[in-house]
Amino acid sequence: MIILVDDRTDVTDAYRASLGREGVSAASFRPVDFDSWFHSTSGPDLAAVEAFILGDFDRRETVTRAIKTRSGAPAIALNDSSGLESTLKLFAAGADDVLRKPIHAREIIARIGAIRRRITSESKPTDLGDLRVFNDGRDPEVAGQVMALPRRERRILEYLVAHRNRRVTRNQIFNAVYGLFDEDVEESVVESHISKLRKKLRQALGYDPIDTKRYLGYQIVTRNSEAG
Repeated sequence: MIILVDDRTDVTDAYRASLGREGVSAASFRPVDFDSWFHSTSGPDLAAVEAFILGDFDRRETVTRAIKTRSGAPAIALNDSSGLESTLKLFAAGADDVLRKPIHAREIIARIGAIRRRITSESKPTDLGDLRVFNDGRDPEVAGQVMALPRRERRILEYLVAHRNRRVTRNQIFNAVYGLFDEDVEESVVESHISKLRKKLRQALGYDPIDTKRYLGYQIVTRNSEAG
């Protein structure tokens, strides 16, 4: 999920639509509403945010500093016009990138991925037997071969691997993949994504690495391990 912050609803609506066409869920806030949401939201819910996109509004430096106190997700500012001083102030406040509009949603997604790779450059990928999973937007590998996955299936796999020591519920996976505010998508869609994902993993690995227990949720396992 990407969070958009701007006073202009026409701007955030346009970016939500363009990001949605790329398979990326987004929610939008006016700056005054964002403050109360951000400071009252739980840590696990904030962990579902992949990036914050800040439009051209007053107090952006303050909002950026606040984001950095509670979240490690990239904060990217979009400027309506060029200006060295404002750009430098944003970087000083902790912005991970400052971009000049107009900019395509695909480029925003690519830049988010690049920032995440830099942030996690010192972290090693997670190996579960022959399966290697990254957390920076790259597709997983099986026995050294890239396994191309649709974005949401890849995000589900990343989430399961990141929480591999415990079970996660359908609701938790939904929030991580679709966000907290997508009322147009049924939570049951997670089951469809997982069904497709486990079929591909079973074919590539020779076993089903996603253990499911009714009412308890899902957990990633290796061939010789037992889920808790």
